[in-house]
Amino acid sequence: MSRNRTTLKPLQGANRSIRRRLGLKEELLLATAPTVVVLGVLALVEVLSRQRLLFASLASSAFLIYLDPHHETNSVRTLVSAQLMAATIGWLTFLGFGSGYVAAGSAMVLTIVLMIVLDIMHPPAVSTALSFALKSGNENNFVLFALAVGITVTLVGLERLALWLLARQDHA
Repeated sequence: MSRNRTTLKPLQGANRSIRRRLGLKEELLLATAPTVVVLGVLALVEVLSRQRLLFASLASSAFLIYLDPHHETNSVRTLVSAQLMAATIGWLTFLGFGSGYVAAGSAMVLTIVLMIVLDIMHPPAVSTALSFALKSGNENNFVLFALAVGITVTLVGLERLALWLLARQDHA
């Protein structure tokens, strides 16, 4: 196995010095997009589902994207792959073992192992696996979760655009 793990490194060519020298005003501005996206996802979930906890890990994803949108852990490929894989694993363990510790433990371990093996490390996905394995009721929210992941993916672009605009403002 290669020791050159890509999801543990910043994206090649990313200018991380811009991110480190932001003032309070710029930090608050940069935090606005993830906050709006998470609130939008929560509103969507409230309208369409009662399984609110299935979507809690996306708030952590949004914060990681805000913190470092140029890190491979927060890339679109990693975010989508890890979150949808974790949801699938959690759902399958729920179907196989019912809602409980066996399903949750199995989902967590399998998700961690596959994220490492497939090099798609996105830590909030572990919470996704647990949420799907421990879900209550008979509602299947996989499609809704996939839609919410898609909405969160737009956040990657928004955060990168915001950093680009801040960098241009600094050079002007």
